[in-house]
Amino acid sequence: MTFSVVAFDPANGDLGVAVQSKFPNVGISIPFAKAGVGAVATQSYCNTSFGPRGLALLENGASPEQALAILIDGDPQRDDRQVGIIDARGRTANFTGANCFGWAGAAQGRNCSAQGNTLTGPQVVSEMVRAFEETGGTLAERLLAALHAGQAGGGDRRGQQSAALVVKRAGGGYGGFDDRYVEVSVCDHPTPISELARLYAIHRLTYLTSDPDRLVQIDPAIAGELQGILHARGFYQGPVNGQCDAELLRRLHDFMGWENYDARIRDDDRIDLEVLEDIRRKHERFLGAGT
Repeated sequence: MTFSVVAFDPANGDLGVAVQSKFPNVGISIPFAKAGVGAVATQSYCNTSFGPRGLALLENGASPEQALAILIDGDPQRDDRQVGIIDARGRTANFTGANCFGWAGAAQGRNCSAQGNTLTGPQVVSEMVRAFEETGGTLAERLLAALHAGQAGGGDRRGQQSAALVVKRAGGGYGGFDDRYVEVSVCDHPTPISELARLYAIHRLTYLTSDPDRLVQIDPAIAGELQGILHARGFYQGPVNGQCDAELLRRLHDFMGWENYDARIRDDDRIDLEVLEDIRRKHERFLGAGT
């Protein structure tokens, strides 16, 4: 009923899980991860205790293979279970019980493990590993690519219903207070992976900080454009003269907080191009709504 991938990014230590299933709201039962420790996907009549227990075992020095053995050996319903584990060194382990609906199995790759049951065939998990290994970008983007590849490879024999994406990073949560870098879930949708990608784009813009390569100075053209937009929205009463002065920057700060760009508010005269593009799109909708 499910296919998932657990993965690690050695470049920055990110750990994550992505999953799709013909089962509603898999985000609350299958993906588990902890920054600096590892990630676990527990599925097929999943034993949700495998998540926190598996992470605790990893944190206390067990390898993924050792942690998996302890979890499975203590479960009288192990033949119905499927599990994938990765640690903060990129080591992986997986298990597929004899009673899992076929096709059921796993494939391991560099810093990743893909596993699934009730699949159209082994190509689903092999395509997930291939996509993860060949895709560039962030861990979240690579995990999404793996899900798309698994679905394109045949996916779940019963179809699609829900999906989830989790990435943990030390200090990566809102305000830097926890490790919840990415947590996005689709409860029920005809194309949950595509919906998950859409929601991740919203999450990225709202919660993740700016890419330094996408920061630009607010030149006279951008300043004039922002003055006009902020004036139309009631955030700025000054002249529309293209000057990036302290008043414009104060009003822009307020407006960005209002529009939930909190993580991308700046204290200088630069602006994130992704934010600027989103402000433009929203302003077009604002103008359209007023006609």
